[in-house]
Amino acid sequence: MTMPHERTRAVVQTYDFLVELSRDASLPERVRRDARFLLRHFPTKHDVLLAGKIEEQAETLPLGALGPVFSSATEFKRTRSIDH
Repeated sequence: MTMPHERTRAVVQTYDFLVELSRDASLPERVRRDARFLLRHFPTKHDVLLAGKIEEQAETLPLGALGPVFSSATEFKRTRSIDH
């Protein structure tokens, strides 16, 4: 099962990869054009991290069993353990 931080990191890395493709002059124009086209509607790192932050804050609301899709970080964050 993919964790929210892993999903976040994958989306951020995919964005970076598409940017790289769109700027690589050694690639055919069609590949660069397609990468630019996909980037037009692809979330930036800021967009994804903000979505993660909103979803994490929404966890405190009674919205059902659906957990967050994204995380506010690209690495796993350990939560503090509560001593009993």
